Amino acid sequence: MNIEELRTKIDKIDSEILKLLNDRMDVVHEIGVIKSASNESVYRPEREKEIIDRLVQLSEGRMKVSSIKPIFQEIFAAARNIELPERIAFLGPEGSFTHQAAENNFGSSGKYLSLNSISSVFDSVQKKQSKYGIIPLENNQEGIVQETVDLLGSSQLKIIAELPMSISLSFSTRADDVKNVRKIYSKDIAFKQCKDFIENYFDEKVELIPVNSTSAAVKFADSNADSAAICSRFAAVQRNVPILFDNIEDSKNNHTRFVVLSLLENKVKSKNDKTSILVNLTDGHGVLAKFLQEFHDAKINLTKLESRPAKKGVDFKYIFYIDFEGHYLDSNFQIIYKRYQDNIKLLGSYPRMI
Repeated sequence: MNIEELRTKIDKIDSEILKLLNDRMDVVHEIGVIKSASNESVYRPEREKEIIDRLVQLSEGRMKVSSIKPIFQEIFAAARNIELPERIAFLGPEGSFTHQAAENNFGSSGKYLSLNSISSVFDSVQKKQSKYGIIPLENNQEGIVQETVDLLGSSQLKIIAELPMSISLSFSTRADDVKNVRKIYSKDIAFKQCKDFIENYFDEKVELIPVNSTSAAVKFADSNADSAAICSRFAAVQRNVPILFDNIEDSKNNHTRFVVLSLLENKVKSKNDKTSILVNLTDGHGVLAKFLQEFHDAKINLTKLESRPAKKGVDFKYIFYIDFEGHYLDSNFQIIYKRYQDNIKLLGSYPRMI
């Protein structure tokens, strides 16, 4: 075949894909009518994960497995927006890693609201100004986000999904050559994470200027030809600032776990769930050890245990954040929950992604 014949073949395939997508939207609409009648959530993370996992297993052609998820996330987003356009609040600014996590999950066609603080995201969902909220929960290099855990303790919102994401940094500038860069903007922690790159490419004459976010850094790089930003690729592409280098961070094992917040809890089990709880135990010898033994006896695997100040009274008392494998409706956990119901706050169950 010549190139024109191959292009004709592609056009035919594209037309078939479009028809099938419209057929899919018709079925989604029918499901939406049923969900609406029962007041069921349109967003079903466990169902989306099930679909993607199945398609990954089915794929046998040239399509890369890594491309399947983003393509179908966009299809899911288009389907949700047909049924009920949903505003998603995230910790901003635009171009932040949280924004990237939101779009990775809800698609580029989602309706997004950038907010300046984690508490603002909680507030937006609580007041129904947004349907969902996206916030960081922990980073494998820096640890848990303390404000997030504290707000989960005081809020009625539930975690309905977790979104793990690799944190990779790029060097973005309008300068033709790194030799012409005189100022580099970024968040202070990003400078620390890219120490080797900076030392290898620049001398002490180049000024390192900390700003509030890597997204803000891109704005400075955009407006000054002798400036550059250490930022996410996502932020640089959004502002159309050229990227000279990718993956400049010292460690390639920097990952952040984001979570999706909702007023409605996830009562539907997937085949592989995780549950988050907060535990406030009474004082006494061996109380924590006894509580943890309950999980061991029930054959429930704990994946995270971290203490936080209870912030009540003058004594040094603590609450415990715990993640475990399984759904809160599982019978083995329900036995524990009934014994400690006054001490446990359920933060939510969701499909396990890590």
